[in-house]
Amino acid sequence: MPAGLLLYTSPTPNGHKVSVFLEELRAVYGIEYDVEKIDLSKNTQKEPWFIKLNPNGRIPVLVDRNRNNFPVFETAAILLYLQHHYDKDNKFGFDQNTDPDHWSDELQWIFFAHGGVGPMQGQANHFNKYAPEDIPYAKKRYTEETKRLYSVLEIRLQDRDWLVGPGRGVYTIADINVIAWIRFHKIAGIETLDEWPRLKDWVERATSRPAFQAGVQVP
Repeated sequence: MPAGLLLYTSPTPNGHKVSVFLEELRAVYGIEYDVEKIDLSKNTQKEPWFIKLNPNGRIPVLVDRNRNNFPVFETAAILLYLQHHYDKDNKFGFDQNTDPDHWSDELQWIFFAHGGVGPMQGQANHFNKYAPEDIPYAKKRYTEETKRLYSVLEIRLQDRDWLVGPGRGVYTIADINVIAWIRFHKIAGIETLDEWPRLKDWVERATSRPAFQAGVQVP
């Protein structure tokens, strides 16, 4: 019998964001999901059937079979959707009505990653490893901006274990949303995270979680 959730994905930082969270939900609630791997080298994500799910032609896409095959694209939107509908005890996020300040903090750091770390490190990854020609200016521009964004996270983590939540914070989708990118720092031309010790410890805390380790093996 098919699972209630279907994930179209590939082994990329954006793909891993969602599979890691789905594994966290599986560990806590027993939620099951199916996976269909999208072959980016064949441009499967540009085929008409996929464009109907996501007009932008990008992975991942989540289809919620439990809710009339409702499709969700954009990784931050998928994380927020899953947290709203499937994290009933708010283990990985905050309720807008009962905890509006922490919920706002969560959105702020999700959007920081979605508009900053993801795009900038994505460009750094491209120009450092995948570009067909060497463009030193582009490599320097995007790698340096990625480092600057890491420094912003270092400031936030000065006296915290996680990005949002009371006290030293709690592990939430805000952490998953950005750590999935930082794991690939070497591709961006950043050999180590030693320059940002708090960030480095934070990444290690998250990636040592069994569900995180399972999620980055998907698909």
